[in-house]
Amino acid sequence: MKTSRRTFLRSGAMAAIGAALLPKDLFSALPQKALVGIQLYSIRDNMTMDPLDSLKKIAAMGYKVVEHAGYDKRKFYGYSREEFRKILQDLGLVMYSGHVGFGSYVWDTAKKDFIDDWKYTVEDAAFMGQKFVITPELEDKAMRDYDTLMKVIELWNKTGELTHKYGMKFGYHDDFFEDIVLKNMKIYDIIMKNTDPAKTMQQFDIANLYNAAGTNPVDIIKRYPGRFESLHVKDVLKEKNKDGQHDSTVLGKGVLDINNVVDEAIKNGAWLLIIEQESYQNETPLDCVKDDLAAMRKWGY
Repeated sequence: MKTSRRTFLRSGAMAAIGAALLPKDLFSALPQKALVGIQLYSIRDNMTMDPLDSLKKIAAMGYKVVEHAGYDKRKFYGYSREEFRKILQDLGLVMYSGHVGFGSYVWDTAKKDFIDDWKYTVEDAAFMGQKFVITPELEDKAMRDYDTLMKVIELWNKTGELTHKYGMKFGYHDDFFEDIVLKNMKIYDIIMKNTDPAKTMQQFDIANLYNAAGTNPVDIIKRYPGRFESLHVKDVLKEKNKDGQHDSTVLGKGVLDINNVVDEAIKNGAWLLIIEQESYQNETPLDCVKDDLAAMRKWGY
């Protein structure tokens, strides 16, 4: 997930345009087998133009699980929560997680409480049957200042208390900068040390720390066993682009040992495997995510 994603979530660009779907008590137990899904940001242009048709095509490919990145003003891709839940239900799709914007603005310091809009965000996620409310956002100052980072983490833990009331966890999705060092510790290690694992979760994008510092994702998983209930499963090209980054590519066509990484993650508690692809090498996004799913099925997931 790139900085552009954070801008994308803040702007509400897709508002112009789960799962639920089953009785609430059926969500009390987590799936016994790891589930494969798709982050809908992978097909963001399609979702902007025609979200219903895009979801139909995703379901026809064989996807059963989706993760949203299109919530704004109490709507999912322009649909009310009731409408979107029914769309997913009719297509046989479930939605255990979603990405939303997040920052210090969600906390009203005068009232010592969350603002209403953030409470609605959590309520709507619970209505959809989500298990996780996830943000890919970390305030810029928190990347440079230890005290600010600790205040952000404190707010994450408070949000975890709120989501816990609805049977969910609040989550953070790593970006490209967690190898930055503050007070002789990498940001990611600070985050892992200070977030409450009982009420918060980490969604590990297996490509992002590799992209930032060549980090082997298996090393991170082994360092923090049991902390990653969800992965973003992504592969990247060996060659860097003009911005010095490794573009994402179809699973199995890049440099990461996806099968080994995912196996290790599952052994350490991961159950929600979310495919994400952001660059397409002149193929259509829909063709790419179809190939991504085929690769995961070939490997037995």
